[in-house]
Amino acid sequence: MAQLKVDVEPEEVGFDPKRLERVVSHFRRYVDDGKLAGWTVAVARRGRVALHAHHGLADVEADRPVGDDTIWRIYSMTKPITSVAVLMLYERGLLELTDPVSRYLPAFADLRVYRSGSAANPGTAPASEPMRIWHLLTHTSGLTYGWHHAHAVDEVYRAKGFEFGAPRGMDLAAACDAWAGLPLLFEPGTEWNYSVATDVLGRIVEVVSGQRLDRFFAEEVFAPLGMDDTAFHVAADEVERLAALYMRNPEGGLLRNTAMGDAATREPTFLSGGGGLVSTAADYHQFTQMLARGGELDGVRLLSPHTVAFMTRNHLPGGADLEQFGRPISSESYNQGVGFGLGVSVVVDASAGKVLTHEGEYAWGGLASTAFYVDPAAEVTAMFFTQLLPSGAYPIRSQLRALVNQALVD
Repeated sequence: MAQLKVDVEPEEVGFDPKRLERVVSHFRRYVDDGKLAGWTVAVARRGRVALHAHHGLADVEADRPVGDDTIWRIYSMTKPITSVAVLMLYERGLLELTDPVSRYLPAFADLRVYRSGSAANPGTAPASEPMRIWHLLTHTSGLTYGWHHAHAVDEVYRAKGFEFGAPRGMDLAAACDAWAGLPLLFEPGTEWNYSVATDVLGRIVEVVSGQRLDRFFAEEVFAPLGMDDTAFHVAADEVERLAALYMRNPEGGLLRNTAMGDAATREPTFLSGGGGLVSTAADYHQFTQMLARGGELDGVRLLSPHTVAFMTRNHLPGGADLEQFGRPISSESYNQGVGFGLGVSVVVDASAGKVLTHEGEYAWGGLASTAFYVDPAAEVTAMFFTQLLPSGAYPIRSQLRALVNQALVD
């Protein structure tokens, strides 16, 4: 089992300890003010953990505090893991990033693009460009999410039962076939739109590897990295470790979301490579350290450092950022000065976003306000775990960056 402990004095890795303590004191107020139930934060530099702290409750109703072993729904922080799995197969020569998706999933051979009309009667035309694997990795595929509520195609997804996840009883293969039959939002490669693309990548991992996605993750990613608590659901004898899921109460405080929260306690039919995993801070720290060290951790190499560098550079055409190239929707990230790599956001102009960070920082977050980032220039990794739907309710992610970077003094 992965362990996460402070193993260096902040001064030894260039942090002012009093300034670093601001991270804790600031986010403590979120709990004390009733905005969050509880949280875990961890900050490391040069592979050494300088800060690891908890505050508040994992389960308010049970009066259970957040602990080292708390299990969190990481939702879209699953996406970088799926993207790494695809790149592992790419390194083995088993697929090309330019391959048409239809080479592995034939239902994607005859895609149609939305042109006009309502969700009930959309006008479409044949796609002029095949959807390719790199389109999926960069969210430029033309796919979408039902929960965006921004376009007629989003409404089409909801009408077919795709708002969060898939209709009850539908597996990943069937979901991909269904998505292939829905209109694309745009021609592949022409815009950025956050979508089910990474779920499609999960299905490609299954087809190429010959293994179910949960098995591939367990054998090829989690076991090598010691991520024993990361899976698509929480085992029955570990449910007491699972944090409860909350939403903001319009009248103040928090409301427990049992319907979505309890899904993590059941083995899913639909294995979502886009948002299905639960994990711990210790486990996800292993994953971030593997990336920060160029694809290797404790003698185990998942990717070449050249592949990690390629993954974490901006792949949007013309070096554009998400503000220029993306649809105006919630993307679980600020968009100015931020491009997109292969499964992660990438800062291309730190001044444009007006958030204290550095060019080259890569990151992503999850629906329940979890977040991580790796900052190669500062040699820093940081993670924040809580369980508040939706993300973006508070500026947690930008504040985390500012608070960590203001504590760096070397």
